Amino acid sequence: MTFEKLRTSRRNQWIIIHLRYLVGFAFFPSGLTKLLGNRFTVLSIDTPIGYFFEAMYQTGFYWNFLGLSQIVAGILLMTQRFALLGTLLFLAILSNIWIITISLSFTGTWVITSMMMMAVIVLLIWDHHKLMPVLGYNKPMTVKNYPDPGRIWINAGIMYTLCLLGLSWPGPVKEGLEQWIARGLAVIVLLTFVLTQYKTYKSRRLLLKNQS
Repeated sequence: MTFEKLRTSRRNQWIIIHLRYLVGFAFFPSGLTKLLGNRFTVLSIDTPIGYFFEAMYQTGFYWNFLGLSQIVAGILLMTQRFALLGTLLFLAILSNIWIITISLSFTGTWVITSMMMMAVIVLLIWDHHKLMPVLGYNKPMTVKNYPDPGRIWINAGIMYTLCLLGLSWPGPVKEGLEQWIARGLAVIVLLTFVLTQYKTYKSRRLLLKNQS
């Protein structure tokens, strides 16, 4: 099967859109923690992993900058429209995290980061045609125009971003108003997912009906 057939498949487009959502959200909890100046772990500095994270935490502004970079990468992926830029930024950040988890022998974490690396590579391959003019030196090139995600997915990305950033806010959720806000955000995420899937299903049925 050619790349063009894979790229124009509606099922594959759906998978890529939601893979972007999933990968983008992965950076929100850790990114917010760093941006707000909180420690990422409570491990003892007697261990190599604990010592490493404590050293990173003590850098101050650099620690906040890492968190900001992670959040920006996640938001760009969520927007769908700027997903390629988010993928490139995500790849740069995740490559460092992946090597760190391997070199410091994180128990099980390297498996998760390896799976994230594979997901990011898939996203990069999906949009690799947009990079060809940059990689091709002084050569005229025509970029193939594939359909971009519809407005519904961009709007859903905005809703997911706002709600998931709120749900990823570090610290325990206190009873009362904070607990209800968290529940409300979770309900909005669920409703957004259900609504987008329903509209996608409905538009697909209409397309198939017109083709028959």
